[in-house]
Amino acid sequence: MSIGVRAENLSFAWPNGQVVLQDCSLAVPAGQFWMVLGTNGSGKSTLLRILAGLLVPQAGRCKLAQPVGYVFQNPDHQLVMPSVAADVALSLGTQRLSAAEVRQRVSLSLNLVDMGAFQQRPIYALSGGQKQRVALAGALAHQAQVLLLDEPTALLDPESQFDLVKVVRHLVQTQGITALWVTHRLEELDYCDGGFVIHQGQVVFQDRPAELRAYVQRQHLDELVE
Repeated sequence: MSIGVRAENLSFAWPNGQVVLQDCSLAVPAGQFWMVLGTNGSGKSTLLRILAGLLVPQAGRCKLAQPVGYVFQNPDHQLVMPSVAADVALSLGTQRLSAAEVRQRVSLSLNLVDMGAFQQRPIYALSGGQKQRVALAGALAHQAQVLLLDEPTALLDPESQFDLVKVVRHLVQTQGITALWVTHRLEELDYCDGGFVIHQGQVVFQDRPAELRAYVQRQHLDELVE
């Protein structure tokens, strides 16, 4: 089986000595949608940042299919251009594309996340869920083979939460993308192929959604079942 995301024996500590990850390993099959669950402080977001290349581990290694797209918890930390189309096009700045090719990539990627009619809309006028879709479109325009999403629904209302996870599920199914989604919401497991539970910086369990739910409840991980 081809692997889209692999982490092997990752360890990470902050300069003050606080250990976040200890010998952490996982593998996500290519073309599947997996989630990472864990209570606050478990290391799940740090793991994702290492996979994205935003942090460097003290030990271990990781390998991901390229290119990689990263979606932050707060889209306002990611979207910097005044309009939707301009922000999506920004991801193409390092590629040697003609103006026509850029417009085509922008249009196709926005259509994939149901934002095709919003190209000229100012970023400030979008809802939180729409902003996250624009962030996704930027990754798609860059032809990302892996999507890393760090609690992308944390700041969204319930309807927008489920709309976004459905969009990512559809992208995985139709575009062959590999997705790894950090969450603490058990209800989002309904849309993934499988997942991991991280506790004290290590993957302590991995399985399909039903088994993950049962494990979390057996272990009384209260923050994940509220």
